[in-house]
Amino acid sequence: MVRELRSVAELRAACGDDDLPVWVAQGLTGGARAWALGGAVVSAAPEVSRRDRIGVWGDPADAVRLLRHALAEMGSSYRPFGEAGLMAEVAARIDGLEVAAGFSWMSLPGPPSSPGTPSLGGPEAASPGGAGAARRGGEVGWLAGAAEGEVSALLAEHAPTSYAVPGAPGVRRWAGTRMEGRLAAVAGDAWSAPSVGLLAGVATAAPLRGRGLAERVCRWVSERLVAAHGRAALMVDDDNPAAIGLYERLGYRRMRVLATHVL
Repeated sequence: MVRELRSVAELRAACGDDDLPVWVAQGLTGGARAWALGGAVVSAAPEVSRRDRIGVWGDPADAVRLLRHALAEMGSSYRPFGEAGLMAEVAARIDGLEVAAGFSWMSLPGPPSSPGTPSLGGPEAASPGGAGAARRGGEVGWLAGAAEGEVSALLAEHAPTSYAVPGAPGVRRWAGTRMEGRLAAVAGDAWSAPSVGLLAGVATAAPLRGRGLAERVCRWVSERLVAAHGRAALMVDDDNPAAIGLYERLGYRRMRVLATHVL
């Protein structure tokens, strides 16, 4: 029998605290819901990283039954995704459910791996909204709201497909570093759940690539996400080996996933 999970604690227990369904649930707020059946769990929430999403976890046979229930409850706009092998089986068993895309979900369960140098940014940089460190060349810090125009311009020119942009619902704040007074690299804290922080909107100005700026910013933000939420995660395209290598150097662990949609 399908059982609706009424609390985050129930959800975490039911899926072994797997970060993908826990992240999708977004703390079970804002219309999010979750269910369990046998050895499967699904969670659903609207407008998570620009999509109505369903996170799927567990035994394929149970997941098929549970996902049918979730889609009936939430509607066909929801896009189920999960581990690639699981979702391939699920899509093959549900009429009208088609694979839309493959990408990778990457998880960081603890502090980022260190390259042997101190973490960039001191207490001033770590304060939410503080922009002192980010104003100084080469250091990383949270950017003030007044810098959102610069972030938008950098993303539009150098990462135009980024889902995370300033002002989008769920996008909380941006960190960045400058070189010669110019915003050189950024990363965002976006759609973070209570126990899973999400790194998104990573971009570096093209003329400044190859200097390790994105790695510095991502390490800094990842440290803050882990400190605030206990762990961090991100989504990355499989055809971006440079980004995947960067995240793996920081200690992120990769899982290939498939996203599906209802025809």
